[in-house]
Amino acid sequence: MAGSTMEVNIVSAARPVWSGTAKSVTIPAYAGGMGILPDHEPVLTVIKEGTVMVVEPDGGKRSFEVTDGFISFDSNKLTVVVEHARSIANAAPDETSMMTVGDGFEGRRQNRQERGRN
Repeated sequence: MAGSTMEVNIVSAARPVWSGTAKSVTIPAYAGGMGILPDHEPVLTVIKEGTVMVVEPDGGKRSFEVTDGFISFDSNKLTVVVEHARSIANAAPDETSMMTVGDGFEGRRQNRQERGRN
């Protein structure tokens, strides 16, 4: 339906990260990127570490780096539940590729780097 929106809540284990209204959301599903639009069929699925992209009603975009978790969508309400998440919309370009120590992502990055050396 043209012009419709959905409610979005992104929460981590520590705190709510972002809540607002969106025209679309792209999530990092295990089978590949998954787009959610208003009036999408209900869905519950696991997601992998990656970027959640939110397109707001005015066309603005917000990006969030997330760890593994799940999403639930029903009745135009999308909930993204992850262990760690942070907004990367206002981060400097070098911060998006090298997140700070203590952000919850460092162990995962180190494990990927070690696997790459083997």
